[in-house]
Amino acid sequence: MTLSIPAPGITAPLLIDAPSGQIEALWSAPRQCAQPPAVAVVCHPHPLRGGAMTNKVTWALANAAQKAGMHALRFNFRGVGKSSGEHAQGIGETDDVVWLAQWMQAQVPGARVALMGFSFGGWVSIQAAARVQPFVQVSVAPPFYKYVPATAPLPQRPSCPWMVIHGDADEIVDFAQTRAAVDHYQPAVVWVTVEGAGHFFHGRLTELDHHIAPFLRAQLSI
Repeated sequence: MTLSIPAPGITAPLLIDAPSGQIEALWSAPRQCAQPPAVAVVCHPHPLRGGAMTNKVTWALANAAQKAGMHALRFNFRGVGKSSGEHAQGIGETDDVVWLAQWMQAQVPGARVALMGFSFGGWVSIQAAARVQPFVQVSVAPPFYKYVPATAPLPQRPSCPWMVIHGDADEIVDFAQTRAAVDHYQPAVVWVTVEGAGHFFHGRLTELDHHIAPFLRAQLSI
């Protein structure tokens, strides 16, 4: 099903009919669309710990994508808000990210896809990358080992330019563990430390934008 694309600069609420049921979403259209066009699928923190598409870091990711000239879709995972279903341990959520990436490409023909996520959403979007093949990936405080055993293999590296951002005062996701995981990947990941920032980047959202928006613009120009 093809919907009307929101007017430039507008964020429109949606209920999307997906294979897993309805997905509640917010589509933010850019004021000036990049050419060729691009879309970003933005994933929120853990749904069983209060995560939702209205989370402020999730909003900051979508806002950076929109400012860079991309269509940004943030959405509620299963069982959150008006989205159907129940939490699916990251497996069903990954399937939904893959489906939404394909859905957005159907709405915006010829669009490249970016995957972005915060915390649990960062982890899910990394899992989805092997199937989506995004042109750029941004992960904020991704918990590589919070939901899987420490002996589990790392997920496949996204095959695109990838930025990982983490506050070194994160009280929920271990900063050193994330850095160690990221250091295993080749080619090297673009790593950003936000000094003194906790998990939710209280009072530091502007710094996120200062790092993310230029990174996205650089990839859009390639």
